[in-house]
Amino acid sequence: MFMKNMVFLPALLAALLASGPCGAAGAQELRPEAVNKASLASIPPERPPKTPPRPEPAIVRLQVLLDRAGASPGVIDGYYGENVSKAIAGFEALRDLPVDGKLDPELLGRLSGDKPVIEPPVIEPYVISEEDARDLVERIPEDYSEQAEMKHLGYTSVAERLSERFHMDIDLLKALNPGSAFAVGDTVSVAMPGAAKEGKAKRIEARRRGGQVLAFAEDGSPLAVYPATIGSDETPSPSGTHKVKGVARMPPYVYNPKVNFKQGDNSEILTLPKGPNGPVGTVWIDLTKPTYGIHGTPEPSHIDKFGSHGCVRLTNWDAEELAAMVKPGVIVEFTD
Repeated sequence: MFMKNMVFLPALLAALLASGPCGAAGAQELRPEAVNKASLASIPPERPPKTPPRPEPAIVRLQVLLDRAGASPGVIDGYYGENVSKAIAGFEALRDLPVDGKLDPELLGRLSGDKPVIEPPVIEPYVISEEDARDLVERIPEDYSEQAEMKHLGYTSVAERLSERFHMDIDLLKALNPGSAFAVGDTVSVAMPGAAKEGKAKRIEARRRGGQVLAFAEDGSPLAVYPATIGSDETPSPSGTHKVKGVARMPPYVYNPKVNFKQGDNSEILTLPKGPNGPVGTVWIDLTKPTYGIHGTPEPSHIDKFGSHGCVRLTNWDAEELAAMVKPGVIVEFTD
Protein backbone atom coordinates (compact mmCIF):
# COMPACT_ATOMS: atom_id res chain seq x y z
CA MET A 1 0.00 0.00 0.00
CA PHE A 2 2.98 2.29 -0.37
CA MET A 3 4.23 4.60 -3.08
CA LYS A 4 4.57 3.43 -6.65
CA ASN A 5 8.15 2.90 -7.78
CA MET A 6 9.15 5.62 -10.21
CA VAL A 7 11.93 5.68 -12.75
CA PHE A 8 14.24 8.61 -12.12
CA LEU A 9 13.77 11.11 -14.95
CA PRO A 10 16.64 13.08 -16.48
CA ALA A 11 16.83 16.74 -15.63
CA LEU A 12 15.93 17.95 -19.10
CA LEU A 13 15.47 21.57 -18.18
CA ALA A 14 18.82 21.70 -16.41
CA ALA A 15 20.53 20.34 -19.49
CA LEU A 16 18.89 22.98 -21.66
CA LEU A 17 19.79 25.75 -19.28
CA ALA A 18 23.39 24.60 -19.13
CA SER A 19 23.99 24.49 -22.86
CA GLY A 20 23.80 26.89 -25.78
CA PRO A 21 22.16 30.28 -26.24
CA CYS A 22 18.85 29.19 -24.73
CA GLY A 23 20.61 28.13 -21.53
CA ALA A 24 22.34 31.48 -21.27
CA ALA A 25 19.08 33.38 -21.71
CA GLY A 26 17.35 31.26 -19.07
CA ALA A 27 20.13 31.91 -16.58
CA GLN A 28 19.95 35.68 -17.20
CA GLU A 29 16.21 35.71 -16.57
CA LEU A 30 16.69 33.90 -13.27
CA ARG A 31 19.12 36.21 -11.59
CA PRO A 32 18.32 36.48 -7.86
CA GLU A 33 17.62 40.21 -8.07
CA ALA A 34 15.11 39.61 -10.87
CA VAL A 35 13.20 37.17 -8.67
CA ASN A 36 13.35 39.40 -5.59
CA LYS A 37 12.03 42.39 -7.52
CA ALA A 38 9.48 40.53 -9.63
CA SER A 39 5.96 41.96 -9.49
CA LEU A 40 3.21 39.55 -8.48
CA ALA A 41 0.79 41.82 -10.33
CA SER A 42 2.33 40.54 -13.58
CA ILE A 43 0.97 37.04 -12.91
CA PRO A 44 -2.40 36.30 -14.59
CA PRO A 45 -5.33 35.67 -12.21
CA GLU A 46 -5.74 32.11 -13.48
CA ARG A 47 -3.29 29.42 -14.53
CA PRO A 48 -2.35 29.86 -18.23
CA PRO A 49 -3.19 26.98 -20.60
CA LYS A 50 0.39 26.55 -21.81
CA THR A 51 3.54 25.96 -19.80
CA PRO A 52 6.23 28.60 -20.49
CA PRO A 53 9.62 27.42 -21.80
CA ARG A 54 11.50 28.36 -18.62
CA PRO A 55 10.83 29.24 -14.97
CA GLU A 56 9.33 32.68 -14.35
CA PRO A 57 10.78 34.99 -11.66
CA ALA A 58 7.36 36.19 -10.47
CA ILE A 59 6.14 32.61 -10.01
CA VAL A 60 9.25 31.74 -8.00
CA ARG A 61 8.55 34.68 -5.73
CA LEU A 62 4.87 33.74 -5.44
CA GLN A 63 5.71 30.15 -4.53
CA VAL A 64 8.16 31.21 -1.82
CA LEU A 65 5.67 33.64 -0.28
CA LEU A 66 2.90 31.02 -0.31
CA ASP A 67 5.26 28.54 1.35
CA ARG A 68 6.14 31.07 4.04
CA ALA A 69 2.44 31.67 4.68
CA GLY A 70 1.68 27.98 5.35
CA ALA A 71 0.10 27.26 1.95
CA SER A 72 2.65 24.89 0.46
CA PRO A 73 3.08 24.92 -3.34
CA GLY A 74 5.08 21.69 -3.08
CA VAL A 75 8.27 22.07 -5.08
CA ILE A 76 9.31 25.65 -5.85
CA ASP A 77 10.03 25.44 -9.58
CA GLY A 78 8.94 28.75 -11.17
CA TYR A 79 5.99 27.28 -13.09
CA TYR A 80 2.32 28.17 -12.66
CA GLY A 81 1.17 24.56 -12.29
CA GLU A 82 -1.82 23.01 -10.59
CA ASN A 83 -0.07 22.91 -7.22
CA VAL A 84 0.31 26.71 -7.34
CA SER A 85 -3.44 27.08 -7.86
CA LYS A 86 -4.01 24.74 -4.92
CA ALA A 87 -1.63 26.78 -2.77
CA ILE A 88 -3.46 30.00 -3.69
CA ALA A 89 -6.75 28.38 -2.66
CA GLY A 90 -5.07 27.14 0.52
CA PHE A 91 -3.84 30.65 1.33
CA GLU A 92 -7.38 31.97 0.85
CA ALA A 93 -8.67 29.39 3.32
CA LEU A 94 -5.93 30.23 5.82
CA ARG A 95 -6.78 33.95 5.62
CA ASP A 96 -10.57 33.43 5.63
CA LEU A 97 -10.94 34.77 2.09
CA PRO A 98 -13.42 33.48 -0.52
CA VAL A 99 -11.79 30.35 -1.93
CA ASP A 100 -11.50 30.28 -5.72
CA GLY A 101 -7.79 29.64 -6.33
CA LYS A 102 -7.37 32.86 -8.31
CA LEU A 103 -4.99 35.74 -7.78
CA ASP A 104 -6.73 39.03 -7.07
CA PRO A 105 -5.68 42.40 -5.58
CA GLU A 106 -6.86 41.54 -2.08
CA LEU A 107 -4.95 38.27 -2.03
CA LEU A 108 -1.80 39.93 -3.36
CA GLY A 109 -2.11 42.60 -0.71
CA ARG A 110 -2.45 40.00 2.04
CA LEU A 111 0.51 38.04 0.68
CA SER A 112 3.09 40.80 0.43
CA GLY A 113 1.65 44.12 -0.60
CA ASP A 114 3.54 43.45 -3.87
CA LYS A 115 6.34 45.81 -2.94
CA PRO A 116 9.22 46.05 -5.45
CA VAL A 117 11.63 44.70 -2.82
CA ILE A 118 10.60 42.56 0.14
CA GLU A 119 12.36 41.71 3.39
CA PRO A 120 13.70 39.13 3.70
CA PRO A 121 14.37 38.48 0.00
CA VAL A 122 12.94 35.30 -1.46
CA ILE A 123 16.35 34.42 -2.96
CA GLU A 124 19.49 34.73 -0.85
CA PRO A 125 23.14 33.62 -1.04
CA TYR A 126 24.25 30.44 0.71
CA VAL A 127 27.78 29.14 1.28
CA ILE A 128 28.11 25.39 0.78
CA SER A 129 29.61 23.70 3.85
CA GLU A 130 31.52 20.48 4.34
CA GLU A 131 28.44 19.06 6.03
CA ASP A 132 26.49 19.54 2.80
CA ALA A 133 28.90 17.21 1.00
CA ARG A 134 28.90 14.41 3.59
CA ASP A 135 27.25 11.01 3.35
CA LEU A 136 26.42 11.30 -0.35
CA VAL A 137 25.80 8.14 -2.36
CA GLU A 138 26.80 7.52 -5.95
CA ARG A 139 23.32 6.61 -7.14
CA ILE A 140 19.98 5.20 -6.06
CA PRO A 141 19.26 1.99 -8.01
CA GLU A 142 15.71 1.41 -9.17
CA ASP A 143 15.54 -2.19 -7.98
CA TYR A 144 14.58 -2.68 -4.33
CA SER A 145 16.87 -5.69 -3.96
CA GLU A 146 19.83 -3.45 -4.82
CA GLN A 147 18.60 -0.72 -2.49
CA ALA A 148 18.38 -3.28 0.31
CA GLU A 149 22.13 -3.90 -0.05
CA MET A 150 22.94 -0.24 0.61
CA LYS A 151 23.75 1.25 4.02
CA HIS A 152 21.91 4.52 3.46
CA LEU A 153 19.55 5.87 0.79
CA GLY A 154 21.08 9.31 0.97
CA TYR A 155 21.35 12.24 -1.39
CA THR A 156 23.24 11.71 -4.61
CA SER A 157 24.71 15.22 -4.81
CA VAL A 158 25.10 18.49 -2.95
CA ALA A 159 22.63 20.05 -5.38
CA GLU A 160 20.00 17.45 -4.50
CA ARG A 161 20.50 18.04 -0.78
CA LEU A 162 20.24 21.83 -1.16
CA SER A 163 17.21 21.66 -3.43
CA GLU A 164 15.35 19.65 -0.80
CA ARG A 165 16.49 21.79 2.13
CA PHE A 166 15.26 24.94 0.38
CA HIS A 167 12.11 23.34 -1.07
CA MET A 168 13.34 23.80 -4.64
CA ASP A 169 13.23 21.83 -7.84
CA ILE A 170 16.82 20.87 -8.63
CA ASP A 171 16.46 22.32 -12.13
CA LEU A 172 15.52 25.71 -10.67
CA LEU A 173 18.52 25.56 -8.34
CA LYS A 174 20.80 24.94 -11.30
CA ALA A 175 19.11 27.67 -13.35
CA LEU A 176 19.78 30.18 -10.58
CA ASN A 177 23.41 29.01 -10.41
CA PRO A 178 24.51 28.34 -14.01
CA GLY A 179 27.93 26.76 -14.22
CA SER A 180 28.20 26.10 -10.48
CA ALA A 181 29.96 22.89 -9.43
CA PHE A 182 28.20 23.09 -6.03
CA ALA A 183 31.54 22.52 -4.32
CA VAL A 184 32.32 23.15 -0.66
CA GLY A 185 33.00 26.86 -0.17
CA ASP A 186 30.99 27.95 -3.22
CA THR A 187 28.35 30.64 -2.75
CA VAL A 188 25.07 29.79 -4.46
CA SER A 189 21.63 31.39 -4.67
CA VAL A 190 18.77 29.53 -2.98
CA ALA A 191 15.12 30.11 -2.16
CA MET A 192 14.28 31.09 1.41
CA PRO A 193 10.86 29.57 2.13
CA GLY A 194 10.95 30.33 5.84
CA ALA A 195 10.70 28.30 9.03
CA ALA A 196 8.39 25.33 9.44
CA LYS A 197 4.92 26.22 10.64
CA GLU A 198 4.15 25.39 14.26
CA GLY A 199 0.96 24.36 15.97
CA LYS A 200 -0.99 21.39 17.26
CA ALA A 201 -3.24 19.65 14.78
CA LYS A 202 -6.55 18.31 16.07
CA ARG A 203 -7.68 16.93 12.74
CA ILE A 204 -6.20 16.15 9.30
CA GLU A 205 -8.27 16.08 6.15
CA ALA A 206 -7.03 14.24 3.04
CA ARG A 207 -9.01 15.50 0.05
CA ARG A 208 -8.62 12.88 -2.65
CA ARG A 209 -10.23 14.72 -5.54
CA GLY A 210 -8.42 17.97 -4.84
CA GLY A 211 -5.09 16.31 -4.05
CA GLN A 212 -4.60 18.26 -0.81
CA VAL A 213 -3.96 17.61 2.87
CA LEU A 214 -5.17 20.18 5.41
CA ALA A 215 -4.26 20.35 9.08
CA PHE A 216 -6.81 21.94 11.43
CA ALA A 217 -6.33 23.38 14.91
CA GLU A 218 -8.43 22.69 18.01
CA ASP A 219 -10.80 25.57 17.15
CA GLY A 220 -11.34 24.25 13.62
CA SER A 221 -9.22 26.86 11.87
CA PRO A 222 -6.75 25.63 9.22
CA LEU A 223 -3.09 25.51 10.23
CA ALA A 224 -1.44 24.50 6.96
CA VAL A 225 -2.28 23.19 3.50
CA TYR A 226 -0.17 20.80 1.41
CA PRO A 227 -0.40 19.36 -2.13
CA ALA A 228 -0.56 15.57 -1.91
CA THR A 229 -0.70 12.34 -3.86
CA ILE A 230 -3.56 10.34 -2.37
CA GLY A 231 -3.81 6.83 -3.79
CA SER A 232 -4.49 6.03 -7.44
CA ASP A 233 -7.20 4.48 -9.59
CA GLU A 234 -5.57 1.06 -9.29
CA THR A 235 -4.84 1.29 -5.55
CA PRO A 236 -7.15 3.86 -3.96
CA SER A 237 -6.61 5.35 -0.53
CA PRO A 238 -8.81 4.22 2.35
CA SER A 239 -12.11 5.91 3.01
CA GLY A 240 -13.70 7.18 6.17
CA THR A 241 -12.07 8.34 9.39
CA HIS A 242 -8.93 6.95 11.00
CA LYS A 243 -6.38 8.16 13.54
CA VAL A 244 -2.67 8.82 13.79
CA LYS A 245 -1.00 5.86 15.49
CA GLY A 246 2.52 7.26 15.69
CA VAL A 247 5.38 8.98 13.87
CA ALA A 248 8.65 7.45 12.67
CA ARG A 249 11.42 9.75 11.44
CA MET A 250 14.00 8.49 8.94
CA PRO A 251 12.28 5.10 8.86
CA PRO A 252 13.63 2.00 7.12
CA TYR A 253 11.16 0.50 4.67
CA VAL A 254 10.03 -3.12 4.82
CA TYR A 255 8.96 -4.28 1.39
CA ASN A 256 6.56 -7.24 1.42
CA PRO A 257 5.17 -8.11 -2.03
CA LYS A 258 2.31 -10.09 -0.45
CA VAL A 259 1.13 -7.08 1.55
CA ASN A 260 2.27 -4.07 -0.45
CA PHE A 261 2.79 -4.37 -4.21
CA LYS A 262 5.02 -6.12 -6.74
CA GLN A 263 8.21 -4.24 -7.56
CA GLY A 264 10.23 -5.63 -10.47
CA ASP A 265 11.10 -9.30 -10.01
CA ASN A 266 11.28 -9.08 -6.23
CA SER A 267 9.22 -11.78 -4.51
CA GLU A 268 10.83 -11.83 -1.06
CA ILE A 269 10.55 -9.53 1.94
CA LEU A 270 13.27 -6.87 1.83
CA THR A 271 14.33 -4.26 4.37
CA LEU A 272 15.49 -1.05 2.72
CA PRO A 273 17.70 1.31 4.75
CA LYS A 274 16.66 4.74 5.90
CA GLY A 275 17.35 7.93 3.99
CA PRO A 276 15.66 10.80 2.12
CA ASN A 277 15.71 8.74 -1.09
CA GLY A 278 13.92 5.79 0.52
CA PRO A 279 10.43 4.87 -0.75
CA VAL A 280 8.71 6.74 2.10
CA GLY A 281 11.22 9.58 2.40
CA THR A 282 12.23 11.07 5.73
CA VAL A 283 9.09 10.53 7.82
CA TRP A 284 6.21 8.08 8.21
CA ILE A 285 2.98 9.08 9.99
CA ASP A 286 1.40 5.74 10.82
CA LEU A 287 -2.39 5.40 10.71
CA THR A 288 -4.68 3.04 12.56
CA LYS A 289 -5.67 1.64 9.16
CA PRO A 290 -3.09 -1.18 8.80
CA THR A 291 -0.29 -0.61 6.21
CA TYR A 292 -1.45 2.95 5.45
CA GLY A 293 0.26 6.19 6.37
CA ILE A 294 1.19 9.75 5.44
CA HIS A 295 4.80 9.93 4.30
CA GLY A 296 7.52 11.73 2.36
CA THR A 297 8.95 10.88 -1.03
CA PRO A 298 12.27 10.67 -2.90
CA GLU A 299 10.60 12.43 -5.86
CA PRO A 300 9.09 15.73 -4.62
CA SER A 301 8.41 16.97 -8.16
CA HIS A 302 6.00 14.04 -8.65
CA ILE A 303 3.57 15.10 -5.93
CA ASP A 304 0.00 14.85 -7.28
CA LYS A 305 1.34 13.99 -10.71
CA PHE A 306 1.80 10.23 -10.23
CA GLY A 307 -0.35 7.86 -8.17
CA SER A 308 0.60 6.15 -4.92
CA HIS A 309 -0.21 2.69 -3.60
CA GLY A 310 -3.00 3.99 -1.42
CA CYS A 311 -1.01 6.08 1.05
CA VAL A 312 -0.82 9.86 1.31
CA ARG A 313 2.43 11.18 -0.12
CA LEU A 314 3.84 14.66 0.58
CA THR A 315 7.19 16.29 -0.07
CA ASN A 316 9.67 15.37 2.66
CA TRP A 317 9.62 18.89 4.10
CA ASP A 318 5.82 19.06 4.19
CA ALA A 319 5.60 15.60 5.77
CA GLU A 320 8.15 16.63 8.41
CA GLU A 321 6.24 19.83 9.17
CA LEU A 322 2.96 17.94 9.51
CA ALA A 323 4.59 15.23 11.66
CA ALA A 324 5.67 17.90 14.17
CA MET A 325 2.03 19.00 14.52
CA VAL A 326 0.50 15.61 15.27
CA LYS A 327 0.44 13.05 18.05
CA PRO A 328 -1.30 9.69 18.48
CA GLY A 329 -5.06 10.04 18.37
CA VAL A 330 -5.24 12.90 15.86
CA ILE A 331 -8.14 12.26 13.48
CA VAL A 332 -7.39 11.69 9.78
CA GLU A 333 -10.44 11.94 7.54
CA PHE A 334 -10.41 10.91 3.86
CA THR A 335 -12.89 12.85 1.76
CA ASP A 336 -13.77 13.14 -1.92
